[in-house]
Amino acid sequence: MASDLFSLVSFRNKRLHRSFLSAGLEPKLLDIDNETTIHCWCPKKQDTHKPNVVLIHGFGTNAMWQWYPQVEPFGKSFNVFVPDLMFFGESTTRGSGRSEVFQAESIMKMLKKFGVTKFSAIGTSYGGFVAYHLGCLYPEAVEKVVIASSGVCKNGKDNEELLQRAGLQKVSELLLPQTADNLRTLMRLSLYKPPSLLPNFVLNDYIKTLYVKNRAEKEELLRGVILGTELAPPLPVLKQDVLIVWGEHDQIFPVEKALELKKHLGDQAELVVMKNASHVPHIENPQEFNKIVEKFLLQK
Repeated sequence: MASDLFSLVSFRNKRLHRSFLSAGLEPKLLDIDNETTIHCWCPKKQDTHKPNVVLIHGFGTNAMWQWYPQVEPFGKSFNVFVPDLMFFGESTTRGSGRSEVFQAESIMKMLKKFGVTKFSAIGTSYGGFVAYHLGCLYPEAVEKVVIASSGVCKNGKDNEELLQRAGLQKVSELLLPQTADNLRTLMRLSLYKPPSLLPNFVLNDYIKTLYVKNRAEKEELLRGVILGTELAPPLPVLKQDVLIVWGEHDQIFPVEKALELKKHLGDQAELVVMKNASHVPHIENPQEFNKIVEKFLLQK
């Protein structure tokens, strides 16, 4: 407890919490079945005249840290729901499900608890896997899909090439860093202009605050990913209109993965490649990202 008083990351976490409250959202913890509980930021009062949007975060930190630039702008036009995926934030399960399909099924159960029957899904990175499955599994509920920086078309070779770029042996060493050097590597691959002067104590604070909790379960999630494995069935083509948004300099999922996905989906998919951005364009250039996504979601 005393260490939190001197934690810059904990201070930032509290500021993000207040910013979500200021955006008209409130945190709720829902038991979606007998085994699984999801933490979600949701509208304090749903506006029946607004469409619903679900923001699905990627691997690494919780929903607040990844979607803070979007909640207030999107809240003007949409009912915004921002869940923590399983084993992130306060979301947890006693069940054995670990795949991105399980994550999608859990989000759908959560939305039904909120009375949401129609929505668009926006997923970044690992969250894009989940959003894609939501679109496949629930075409009657999912109106549009936004896939941001997410290698839905990845294969085993892509993981090997990522580890070569990182200079590491395991994907978990990169996505769940335990050392300051590994966190610097993740930032180098994820950001177009990574900060160069962050001291080790700040990076270690970040690791302690955001990467230690549920580490074993998160490693199970990485092993449980279906897309891109030998067990994966052929990737279905989504029936919904799809927006693909990518950072031109992404080194986690290079832009070639965006081109593959566009080719796979065909004419109903629109691809936008953002310049001067890497794996997190929604954070690196939120104004442009928000404008692109909102235009897509609101157009008839």
